[in-house]
Amino acid sequence: MSEQLLAVDIRKKLREFELQVQFTSGKGCLGILGPSGCGKSMTLKSIAGIVEPDSGSIVLDNRTLYDSSRKQNLKPQERRVGYLFQNYALFPNMSVEENIRTGLKAGKRYDEAQQKKRTAEMMERFRLSGLEKRYPVQLSGGQQQRVALARILAYEPEALLLDEPFSAMDTHLRERLRLELASVLSEYQGASIMVTHDRDEAYQLCDHLLLFSKGHVIAAGKTKNLFNDPGSVEAARLTGCKNVSRIEKIGEHRVRARDWGDLELVTEKTVTEDVTSIGIRAHDFEPLTDQETDAETENRIPVENPKISEMPFEWYVTMQNGLWWKIGKTIHTHSADGLIPKYVRVAREAILLLKD
Repeated sequence: MSEQLLAVDIRKKLREFELQVQFTSGKGCLGILGPSGCGKSMTLKSIAGIVEPDSGSIVLDNRTLYDSSRKQNLKPQERRVGYLFQNYALFPNMSVEENIRTGLKAGKRYDEAQQKKRTAEMMERFRLSGLEKRYPVQLSGGQQQRVALARILAYEPEALLLDEPFSAMDTHLRERLRLELASVLSEYQGASIMVTHDRDEAYQLCDHLLLFSKGHVIAAGKTKNLFNDPGSVEAARLTGCKNVSRIEKIGEHRVRARDWGDLELVTEKTVTEDVTSIGIRAHDFEPLTDQETDAETENRIPVENPKISEMPFEWYVTMQNGLWWKIGKTIHTHSADGLIPKYVRVAREAILLLKD
């Protein structure tokens, strides 16, 4: 990762598990991906100073925000950390203009003239001009998010924390707002962390990724690298791999998939002794024509009596051996006749080798 701006090493006992995480973050957005209740938001709240860990340390741009050994714990307003809550936490009795100025007043770094000028700059930057006197209830979800971001970034925080920033959005708004947030993050010079349980958001917005499970980081790295090679069964499932099978190793590059009817497959990578399972992503199957279905075709898989389910832009095909295949379609297509072949194949390099 690039220049280190934020270093987190904390532990906190929660009801069902102990949160125990250690990571660093530089410029560019770091994503924390995991299911609900795994400790993602608690990690952000610890960095922001909203909750206090049981032990450990948090250092931001060479400033210690928290250190249990030295009994140091800065108040939230002293940390220069911006926190975008799921519901944006705008003050309902304040106008757009007043909401943005609250952050500047709290920091006590700007006099009244500077506050006015900075507020006007943020209004223009986030395309809020003309909405100065409106109240949050009079704004759309996208406008509320822009006001919340403007309020946070107005006082130039050294870290930006985004807690499920699209969870309150209607589906049709999310894609446009993701693009807007991507633009904001690309210009931001501090450390930024985004918590999400949405794989698409993580892939689109985050340069690096932490995969969380029950308060622990189970995988970390560049986002695209983790999706290409998650490394473990749990990480594969968190990154959206629907097809996972236990294996029996029968060669350096050959396995028998025990959960897919003892299907034999050839892998590109060497199957080491600690590999217990394999994964195949649902989009990685290739249909074979009748001329290509001979037994010599490597990694040939019989489809056999498939169950077919129609979605707006995809067919979901469940093969008899349990493998799940996604095929793209248009909204105007409603028949799968002639689309499903007798056999498909999977490339060696598309087979994920997974450890427990």
